[in-house]
Amino acid sequence: MGDAEGMNTSESTSQSELYRRRSLEEYSTEAAVQKYVNASAGAGIAYLLQHVYGPLYEEQLDKVINQKKGKEGLRILEYGCGGGMNLIWIVKRLLDRQINIDFACGTDFSAKMVQAANREASYTLPNAMRSKVFFYTVANEDLGRDLPTFLGRRLGDLRDAFHLVLGVNTFRFCFRLGTQAESANGIFSLVRPGGYSVLIDMNRYYPFFRSRLGSALTHPEDQPYLPSLDEYATVFRDAGFDIEMSGNFCWVPHSAGPAEVAILRAASPVLQRLFSRFAMRSLVVARKPW
Repeated sequence: MGDAEGMNTSESTSQSELYRRRSLEEYSTEAAVQKYVNASAGAGIAYLLQHVYGPLYEEQLDKVINQKKGKEGLRILEYGCGGGMNLIWIVKRLLDRQINIDFACGTDFSAKMVQAANREASYTLPNAMRSKVFFYTVANEDLGRDLPTFLGRRLGDLRDAFHLVLGVNTFRFCFRLGTQAESANGIFSLVRPGGYSVLIDMNRYYPFFRSRLGSALTHPEDQPYLPSLDEYATVFRDAGFDIEMSGNFCWVPHSAGPAEVAILRAASPVLQRLFSRFAMRSLVVARKPW
């Protein structure tokens, strides 16, 4: 029994490492990078940041702004940041609103994505903000351990430090690697009491994510694992968060062109009302208790 269990553990670890290597290769290609930077990502993500994701981020930030005392600046973290589109959008929006930012940090396991995010920030943010916006190569499960080193701060300085931590289309990889609890616990340690975590990721019930629908129906074991909404929420609840909102939403792909955006934008209210379970994304908004 012990030998069999050891073999199963070893096999599982080997499969996880193989998946990690393949994912890193995939997300380090120039074609992949171009999907995650503003200049080439498509009209879909621009629309979502302005009209769907962006208002969600601002809603949580407004809550913590109302909690803040004095002129304390906001601290924001995006894990699995890709080319930094979400974080840069938030920083620019806060600048437009003249809200003080202490610092904003993005992390990704792909060094190529981090390089692209730093380039994007240098092109689009005012020079004065570049000393407050950082991007580093850190895997989701290593946030609590490695982020202080990259930021040149003690671990204790970053515990309970961030007003908002967000991850978009990245936490599913934690489930595939078996590091979901470790990652959620690391995120919990970084969020300040009263602060928020926003998770947006693929909905397992949206059928068109599958590259080959026929294969997905006949050989589902060949498809990468997608967690359910309840699994996303449960792992954050188990880490200590209070879940304030969870559900499926969003009908516009990140890569959608202008015509597709216009059609799906018009259809979204009806689709959401009738078929919300099959929307593209899962959403979990979690708050760290006081």
